[in-house]
Amino acid sequence: MSQREWIEKDFYKELGISSSASQDEVKKAYRKLARDLHPDANPGDTKAEERFKAVSEAHAVLSDPAKRKEYDETRKLFAGGGYPRGGFTPGGGGGFSQEFNIGDIFGGAATGDGGLGDLLGGLFNRGGARTTSRPRRGADVETETTLGFREAAQGVTVPLRMTSPSPCTTCHGSGAKPGTSPRVCPNCNGSGVVSRNQGAFGFSEPCDECRGSGSIIDDPCVDCHGSGIQNRTRTITVRIPPGVSDGQRIRLAGQGEAGLRGAPSGDLFVTVHVSQDKVFGRNGDDLTLVLPVSYAELVLGTTVSVPTLEGRVGVKVPPGTADGRILRVRGRGVPKRGGGAGDLLVTVKVAVPQKLDSDAVDALERYQKAERSSGFDPRAGWAGA
Repeated sequence: MSQREWIEKDFYKELGISSSASQDEVKKAYRKLARDLHPDANPGDTKAEERFKAVSEAHAVLSDPAKRKEYDETRKLFAGGGYPRGGFTPGGGGGFSQEFNIGDIFGGAATGDGGLGDLLGGLFNRGGARTTSRPRRGADVETETTLGFREAAQGVTVPLRMTSPSPCTTCHGSGAKPGTSPRVCPNCNGSGVVSRNQGAFGFSEPCDECRGSGSIIDDPCVDCHGSGIQNRTRTITVRIPPGVSDGQRIRLAGQGEAGLRGAPSGDLFVTVHVSQDKVFGRNGDDLTLVLPVSYAELVLGTTVSVPTLEGRVGVKVPPGTADGRILRVRGRGVPKRGGGAGDLLVTVKVAVPQKLDSDAVDALERYQKAERSSGFDPRAGWAGA
């Protein structure tokens, strides 16, 4: 995309949000539109496909705080995105004095520091200096996947099938027909911009011959029509590391949307959703579970086999254990990134029988009498006594 196109596009309008929308609102608007406009949901609908690309492009800018700040400041500077056509006169109606330097405000137009000065580097150049256009990096892409609780805890490799702009397999992203190569634009000498002097200023704008790319393709690839990009469905194998938590984002460098004419691809961000488990809960790197036990087991003590991520382990319940006590089993929790694992936290919970036969009732009544005669009072020290 040329500098002028980047500034003139209304990314907020594409997502249907206001310029004051929060990052969460940007994300929600994009997810809804991407779901409705996705090529898989609209096979053969070219209008939906174009809208999908536009929405993805808008999200790539507005979801990145740094890019969004540059975009907002640039649009504010040009009051809606239009490039000034007649240049600026020192001290004139444009409000710029002879000493004004756009690079001084935004980090240096010719330093290549990646700031807003780079974006406007070809717009204001003192002395008619040229800048070299850089290939436009592909947009970042977001997707989601849902894992089982134990898959997320132990790590898993999952295939993700997605449709997005990717490097053309015929020309390998160059945009030129196999056997040929793009040539340097003779009008701008490969810079992507043409300059002219306007009084004390050097004024530059995207080259009309190469549309700001710096190169011309005489014999374009028949499959991608010279763009170097194809919208295709691909399957990516993603390794989810052990211990990933619900809502965590995983970045896969270079797996996003392809850059124009061989430029670097964007990144793929995978948001992981984790299903609940019937047995386990999680607290950081620790696993939790509730172990049902009888009253007799709490009083007399016992050893109970409980599940872990790898199998089972015996947990010793000491005699006289109180209901609700948490027993810790070291190293049986969620694997940690730096090695080792969290703990397994077992909460004992007494299970009260709903029905007893006569023998059990008789035995329990005898125990109750013996308990009272021993002087045990369950409500001793209770505030409500």
